[in-house]
Amino acid sequence: MNTAQQLRAIHQYTYEKMKSDKTGHGFDHIQRVVNLTKYIAAQETQPFNYLTAVSAAYLHDIADDKLVTDVQASETEMKNFLTSIEFLPSQIAAITTITHNMSFSKSLENKHQQLSLAGQMVQDADRLDAIGAIGITRAIYYGGAHQEIIYDPKIKPRKSFSKQEYRDLDNETIINHFYEKLLKLKVLMNTTGGKLLAEQRQQFMLDFLTEFKAEWTGEK
Repeated sequence: MNTAQQLRAIHQYTYEKMKSDKTGHGFDHIQRVVNLTKYIAAQETQPFNYLTAVSAAYLHDIADDKLVTDVQASETEMKNFLTSIEFLPSQIAAITTITHNMSFSKSLENKHQQLSLAGQMVQDADRLDAIGAIGITRAIYYGGAHQEIIYDPKIKPRKSFSKQEYRDLDNETIINHFYEKLLKLKVLMNTTGGKLLAEQRQQFMLDFLTEFKAEWTGEK
């Protein structure tokens, strides 16, 4: 198989896996992360592995522990699939290193691993899709899917938390999620392209939060 054939196969594999997601991590999200990865890659001057970057962008949620019940089984199936379309063990290892270490929750475990440039691109792309207009929509959609409280001014955003606490949605509101995670992502961007896009998306979220709070009481 050539690279184009491999990427078409990965596209179809991921589509079948993610097409039914109802949490904001469906194939539309995957495709945006792929497109953002390609956008960031087009501006990069340093060498990187394009196939690794785009493959990881497609596959980054396949074995995510907040989306699947058996992470190990999902990852094993993904690796077997990549082997079947002629990826080398070293290529599979490069992809899984990215997918293992790119999530925001990983930074809460004090087990940060430096990503390759390809991984940094995918991480930025995934984080960009969590902010701005799409990010606002996804945060509300995900919160609704998990019966989160929309907003309660008496519940203050948490300043620090473990991964387990972060995933405990009983202690979070949808609006607090902006302060606990989304507004932090701009300064965590790795690439020049990611940083530029994050600037405008950050401001859009800040404007939304200002308007939301002004409207919350129904007096405006």
